[in-house]
Amino acid sequence: MTDNSPEPRTEGQPPRVERGGLWGLFFGAAGLLLPPYGAVLSVFGVVQGFRARRAARRNRTQAPGALLSVVVGVLGVVVSLALTSVFVVYRDQVTEFRDCSARAHTVTSQKVCDEAWESSTGLPPTVVSA
Repeated sequence: MTDNSPEPRTEGQPPRVERGGLWGLFFGAAGLLLPPYGAVLSVFGVVQGFRARRAARRNRTQAPGALLSVVVGVLGVVVSLALTSVFVVYRDQVTEFRDCSARAHTVTSQKVCDEAWESSTGLPPTVVSA
């Protein structure tokens, strides 16, 4: 069994590894999973990634996951903005699709709703299901 406890440090000694990048990666991934409301979490991921990189540079340590958290966070912001723009541009169609899906009790009736969405917007129905 390994001991994962942190090594004791003397006063003023910087940590060996900056862990803020892993938190940023967590926030960025959560932002990808919760669109369009995940934009806020993705922004936290980007900010946390930059802060971890800056702290690692200042302390001459590593920041695992910091760059990846920035990339995932930016991707989450882009996806959230894209989905939000779809909801704004196709507001009436989204309302019709959700009402139709709420009334659909069979696979066939849901397929009719999906085809109506696709014919009116040209987008796959998975966009509005997110």
